[in-house]
Amino acid sequence: MENEELFNRCDSNPIISAKVWPYRVNTVFNPGATTLQDGSTLLLCRVEDQSGISHLCAARSLNGIDGWEIDAIPTFPPDVKNHPEELWGVEDPRITFIPELKKYMVIYTAYSYQGPVVALATTEDFRQFERLGSVTLPDNKDAVILPRRFKDMWAMIHRPTTYFGNHIWMSFSPDLIHWGKHTLIFESRNGGWWDASRIGLGCPLIETPQGWIMIYHGVRQTASGSIYRLGLALFDREDPTRCIKRGNTWVFGPKADYERHGDVPNVVFACGYTIGTDGDTIHLYYGAADTSIALATGSIKAILAWLEKNGSDAVNIKPTG
Repeated sequence: MENEELFNRCDSNPIISAKVWPYRVNTVFNPGATTLQDGSTLLLCRVEDQSGISHLCAARSLNGIDGWEIDAIPTFPPDVKNHPEELWGVEDPRITFIPELKKYMVIYTAYSYQGPVVALATTEDFRQFERLGSVTLPDNKDAVILPRRFKDMWAMIHRPTTYFGNHIWMSFSPDLIHWGKHTLIFESRNGGWWDASRIGLGCPLIETPQGWIMIYHGVRQTASGSIYRLGLALFDREDPTRCIKRGNTWVFGPKADYERHGDVPNVVFACGYTIGTDGDTIHLYYGAADTSIALATGSIKAILAWLEKNGSDAVNIKPTG
């Protein structure tokens, strides 16, 4: 009996690859995603050129599956002159619309010889961007901003690499620039677990009446290399530092040929999703083997039911700062 998967692959997968790109690139993967005001889908894709450096480029589609209109030049290239932390590229964007600001927040990894850091930018149209710069020390990545304040403070989830391992933290800020009250909220597991080597956030969290759904990636190191899979957790709606449920098994892992073979084999890595007009259907956009972009669909109701049935009560961690 195969492991239960809550997401169904699109028959057209992979839906975007380097062969359809309007200029020469190596790979296209790990897109942030959002629904625009006209109902169309925008993917802000990580694009690796043939130098090995990544930039971000927008692709737009009326149905979120095909007919992609891709910007003819990079939408968001590294700005090394003003942001030296982007020397070796910009990677893995997550997109959150912030109603209070009436802007989209793009959270991405800026990469240089100092290591990866979390960086922020805002935009209204995905053509003009205001870079806010890096907001963490290296090594840190896999970050999102929650779309509303908690007790007048913005909340950011991120994954620093420390001497004690790769775990998920939350930090708070009054202005999106200065961050503090750093709190460990979600740990990788020890031993033989599917997410024992390290974990990191996948997509922006999904707010539901029952709490915030987290789709995260877990890594297991094997004799033949790493395997990246997706798991689920649920966090308290008003206190997002508090984990309520955590699934013990993964719910989506590399199985199709385009997920198992590529520049980095055996990887599914999700940075973005959109929600259907029914308010329940999740369109999950993910990088496959660090080579192409694929789509899978799931259900918020089904995820919540699965967590209730299969999720263990989380052991919450005392705040560290």
